[in-house]
Amino acid sequence: MSQNEPLVSVVLPVRNEEKTVSKTIESLLENEYENIEIIVVDGMSTDKTRQIVERYIEKHPGKIKLLENPKRHTPAGLNIGIQNASGEYIMIASGHATYSSNYISTCVNVLEQNMCDVAGGLMETLPRSNTPKAIAIAEVLKHPFGVGGAKYRTGAQKNEYVDTVAYGIYKKEIFEKVGLFDERLTRNQDIEFNIRLKDAGYRIMLVPQAKVYYFARDTFKGLWQNNFSNGFWVTHSRKHVKKAYKLRHLIPLFFVIYLLILAVTLSILVIPTFFKLLGLVPLSLYLAMVTIFSASVSTKHNDNSIFFYTLTSFLILHISYGTGSLVGLVKKAE
Repeated sequence: MSQNEPLVSVVLPVRNEEKTVSKTIESLLENEYENIEIIVVDGMSTDKTRQIVERYIEKHPGKIKLLENPKRHTPAGLNIGIQNASGEYIMIASGHATYSSNYISTCVNVLEQNMCDVAGGLMETLPRSNTPKAIAIAEVLKHPFGVGGAKYRTGAQKNEYVDTVAYGIYKKEIFEKVGLFDERLTRNQDIEFNIRLKDAGYRIMLVPQAKVYYFARDTFKGLWQNNFSNGFWVTHSRKHVKKAYKLRHLIPLFFVIYLLILAVTLSILVIPTFFKLLGLVPLSLYLAMVTIFSASVSTKHNDNSIFFYTLTSFLILHISYGTGSLVGLVKKAE
């Protein structure tokens, strides 16, 4: 595309992304859509993220700008970027993802045809490093049993209207009419925002020809922290956010509650053995499914060591998300 095409402002909030931010910026600079500005909003990084971005600014003067986000969390960074954007369209990007060369052009094309007001592509989850643990975590985070069936994760054959997309490109007028991201929500702020824009009559389209490649966290600690926070905000969010949630968002919560009841039943209560064994049936079925799926991932990569990491990743993902949701309920009731 030529410079005569509408300017797209890419808002990129980052914090401690030294491992992946260069890949992100390279993929944006190499996009076939050239008329972009990249607005990096740094959340007071303590690693080399800022220095890496500054090197790109030196190489591409006028193309990239670096702003500070003293509040550090993502919605504040998004709002700072949006308020400083000059483009007709605003793309919400991530410092741990890369984008196909046609990502921006394909999304802008449907926007320019007025087929929608927000456009985004399919997301493929990739390992952040080439270790068995990182590969296992990435596989779990794209497995239907791990994360459910969001359209942008599971795929689509043609353009279709959806409730949400990952890393969408928005008409700037949306932010002028609907407002900015809710900074009280440190997670799931995109879900809350999409509810507002859909209530205002705006349309979101999934464009499968565009692809985003997301680099998953590569440690169990990172997996736990991220999904605990996601689960927390499912139940702790403001009332109108919940319209976006499906039953699948609450299944990990039910699972954790079941585990707690089972633990009390088996260790404290005096009940017949038959009923104790009956209570173990759901857990047995769950573990059987996790074992089967972990074995298939291990076979796929022809690496037996991946089996244990995949099994552990499934458990951490579901229990951390469910625990976060339970804590969110408790905090909301206080």
